[in-house]
Amino acid sequence: MAATLMDTVMNSMGPQVMGPLASHLGVTTDMVQRGLQTSSAAILSGLASKADEPGFLGQIFGMVTNPANTQGAISSLTSNIGSAISGASPSSLMDMGSRFLSNVFGSRLSSVTDSIGQFAGMGANKASMLMSMAGPLVLGSLGQHVRENNLSASGLASELRTESTGLQRFLPTGLTSMFSSAAGMAGRVPGQAAGAANRWLWPVVILAALILSALWFFNRARQPAREAINSTANAVQNATNAVTNTAAGAAATLGDFFRTTLPNGTPLNIPQNGIENRLIGFIGDRTRPVDETTWFNFDRLMFDPGQATLAPGSQEQLNNIAEIMKAYPNVHVAIAGYTDNTGDTTANLALSAARAKNVMLSLVDRGIDQSRLSAQGFGDQNPIADNSTEAGREQNRRIALRVTQK
Repeated sequence: MAATLMDTVMNSMGPQVMGPLASHLGVTTDMVQRGLQTSSAAILSGLASKADEPGFLGQIFGMVTNPANTQGAISSLTSNIGSAISGASPSSLMDMGSRFLSNVFGSRLSSVTDSIGQFAGMGANKASMLMSMAGPLVLGSLGQHVRENNLSASGLASELRTESTGLQRFLPTGLTSMFSSAAGMAGRVPGQAAGAANRWLWPVVILAALILSALWFFNRARQPAREAINSTANAVQNATNAVTNTAAGAAATLGDFFRTTLPNGTPLNIPQNGIENRLIGFIGDRTRPVDETTWFNFDRLMFDPGQATLAPGSQEQLNNIAEIMKAYPNVHVAIAGYTDNTGDTTANLALSAARAKNVMLSLVDRGIDQSRLSAQGFGDQNPIADNSTEAGREQNRRIALRVTQK
C-alpha cells in the first residue's frame, strides 16, 4: 500500500528527531511526538482546506518542488536540532519554513500554535519552537512524496483532499473547526452536542417542507390547509426547540471547562462535571475504596451510527483519560459497552463489545499498557434509563469505566 502523506511526514520524524528535540525543549519525547504529530496534521489540514485555490496551490507546489527547499531538508535540520531552533543554522531553511507556515495559516498561526501547545502539554514558546521544526520537515516530506509518486500540483491537491478526513483523528477539538471546509470537522467540545443534535434537525425541517407542499397541492380548501400548515409548522418548531434544548442541556450538564494539573505535571482542560474530573477525584480520594458498583460514563465519546468506529470528536477525551492513567500508574480500569434494547440482541451485544474494545485499544495506542485495561460488552443489559423514550435510549447507549485498582 502506498504511503499516505501523513505516513511520509511521520516517518521523517523518528528517534533522530524526537530525542534531541525533547532534550533541547526540556520536555518528554511523548510530548514532542504528540506535538509534532498534531502540528503535521494541522499543516496538512490547512493545505487541504486551500487545495482548491489555484494561486495558493501553485505557490505551495513551487516551494515543495524546489530542491533547495526540500531535498536534504530533513537531514539538514535533524543533524543539529539545537542550532536549527535557536536560529544559528540553517537559518535560510528555518526562514523558509516560517514563510510556509504563514502561507498555510496566515493570521491563525498563533491560535494554531497555542492549541497545539495546550494539547501537547507545553507552553506557547516551546510549541512555537516545535512548529518551527514541523514546518520545514513537513515541506521536505511533501517534496519527497511528490518526487517518489511523480505527482503534479493537481495530484497533490487531490491527495490532500482525500486524506483531509483521516487527519481529523490527529487534531485536538479546538483545531478541527478551523479546517471544517476541508474535512467537515466538528466544532469545539461545548458545541459538539449541538452539532450532533443539528444533524437531526435538518431532516425534520425537510420532512416538514415536503408535508407542506403535499398539503398545498392536494388540499385546496384554504381553511383546512391553513390549519394543517399551522399544525405542521408548530410541530416543526416544537421539534426544533426539543433539539436545541437537548443540545443546550448536554452542554450545561458538563459545566464550565477549567485547567487542572495532574500529579506528574501534565495540564488538562476538562469540564467541571465530566468523567475526567470525577475520575481524578475518585482516584485521589483515599476514603473511597475500589468496588464493583462505581462506574463513570464517558460523556464525549462518539461513534459512527451503528458502528464501532470512534468519531474524531472523541479524541480529546481519550487523550485526557490516557494522561490520567499515566499520572496514576497503579490504576487499572475496566471498560464496559452498552446499547439500548432496539434491534437484535445478539448484534447489540457484539456491537457493545466492539466499541468497548476500540476504546481500550485507543488507550493502548496512547501509551497505556494493555495489562492495566479490560473491555467487555453487555448489550442492552443494565439500562440506566427508560428504553421506551428516545432520551432514555440515548442514555443507555454508553461506554462506562470502572477503576479496578488504584
